[in-house]
Amino acid sequence: MDNTVSNNTPKTRSATRVMFLSAGMITAAWASIIPFVKYNVQISDGVIGGLLLCLGAGALAGMPLAGVCSDRFGCKPILITSVISFALLFILIPLMTTVPALAFVLFLFGMSIGLTDCAMNLQAVVVEKASDKPLMSGFHGFYSLGGMVGALVMTVQLSMDVPVLTACLVTSALVFGLLLYSQSGLLRNAQGTSGPLIIMPRSVVVLIGVVCSILFLSEGTVLDWSGIYLAEFLHVDTSKAGLGVASFSIAMTIGRLTGDSIVSSLGPRKVINAGALTAISGFLITLHTDMWQLALFGYALIGFGCANIVPIMFSATGKQDVMPESMAVTAVSTLGYAGVLAGPALVGFGAEVSSLPVSLHAVVGLMIIALLVSLKIRV
Repeated sequence: MDNTVSNNTPKTRSATRVMFLSAGMITAAWASIIPFVKYNVQISDGVIGGLLLCLGAGALAGMPLAGVCSDRFGCKPILITSVISFALLFILIPLMTTVPALAFVLFLFGMSIGLTDCAMNLQAVVVEKASDKPLMSGFHGFYSLGGMVGALVMTVQLSMDVPVLTACLVTSALVFGLLLYSQSGLLRNAQGTSGPLIIMPRSVVVLIGVVCSILFLSEGTVLDWSGIYLAEFLHVDTSKAGLGVASFSIAMTIGRLTGDSIVSSLGPRKVINAGALTAISGFLITLHTDMWQLALFGYALIGFGCANIVPIMFSATGKQDVMPESMAVTAVSTLGYAGVLAGPALVGFGAEVSSLPVSLHAVVGLMIIALLVSLKIRV
């Protein structure tokens, strides 16, 4: 992709933010209807787990396609196609009444999300590279903001007894509106070349991918296990167990929306070091307190500490020269998503073998490794 001044305009910056916002909205909206899907199809938790793997497999399948197609055709056609796809597929999900049909739709849904994730990060890298200041944290902040908006939109509708299908239609209509508003700012320029569908990450790109994978693993661990930890080990009522995720998410959103100015003031290296140490401290506070209120503070520290590390890593893919940007972003996105998929499951396996607190301490160890690996990356 060409790196020209025209890549950094108010229109392209706004369009990039809207893509992150839309992806966050639809992902959170899907999470909001999982209980309905379970009831509607009459399936067990184990089957739900398998269906989530179908979604994850689809995302992993879509990411390499995004890199190749964006390289050849530009981000715009990929993002328009993938956003339209996940908005339409989201409407189909509540209509599925059999496991095979649901698995197929979720695979395609995951593929469209994977395409969007990779292409929007590539657009973000190109737009930021054409700028003279950090932008990546703000872009990722809109994904976090989109998650809050998507969850709120669905929760409000469902609490008002709006039918699930209608709620999905409304959410998808909002996404279509956002796409219509932003499509003129999506990047058309491409290299016009075709590369291999699968490319092995090289050199520094591997290191960037490892850091992102560990950070995504840590985030996924908080999202999937904080409620159980609060309920079972700090004896928080199950109705309040979601406060851990809320504390984490709010702090991460604030951290990312203010992250560009923080990175500009302190520099990316100091932000990574301070962020990793803050997140590690948050995990340790949560794991070594008997007060659930202090544990919530710990989860907030994790969210704020992790907030800007992944955006800085994606910025670093635009500074490396060992791989084309499109292939580097694809590799980093894929490795990162692998952490999302594997992390919570590995924590669960570790908890089964030993205990949940011991397993969560292993995540702290991985965070330390991520900090050490990041020292080898030019940011």
